[in-house]
Amino acid sequence: PQMELEALRSIYEGDLCFRELSPVSFQYRIGENGDPKAFLIEVSWPETYPHTAPVISMDAFFNNTISSAIKRSILDKLMVEVEANLGTAMTYTLFEYAKDNKESFMENQPVNTATSVSNSIAIGTPDVPASKKKDKKEQLSKTQKRKLADKTDNKGELPRGWNWVDVIK
Repeated sequence: PQMELEALRSIYEGDLCFRELSPVSFQYRIGENGDPKAFLIEVSWPETYPHTAPVISMDAFFNNTISSAIKRSILDKLMVEVEANLGTAMTYTLFEYAKDNKESFMENQPVNTATSVSNSIAIGTPDVPASKKKDKKEQLSKTQKRKLADKTDNKGELPRGWNWVDVIK
């Protein structure tokens, strides 16, 4: 494991997702910070690693919004990878496997996504009526178009002062 440890340190040097908790325990965040589907995997090596499976856990506080069923399924999929790589240095393989499969791992993850979706809807609502109005403007009848053309000059611009208020009245 010493060689693997050095390899991990050099591969993930400067990678903010990677954390070495101890020389035999590592965390890797799959997904960007703030990504509702991001999750943390913790891999710990028992003394007989890599001949025995590493301990993979998702008990980090970071994962507290992920349902236990999703955690279970992610861990099950990772254990399949572990079985396939038993006897070889596999921590990097596991982290990369998790990164490559993040979307499928988290496709059934309902939790935080609901809040982030509702936030974006709230932010997006002002745009909705505006775009509807634009659509309506483009579908003018011939008489409406004529009236508009009479009001505007040949460039489609309204004459100077069309919206001025008559103060003298």
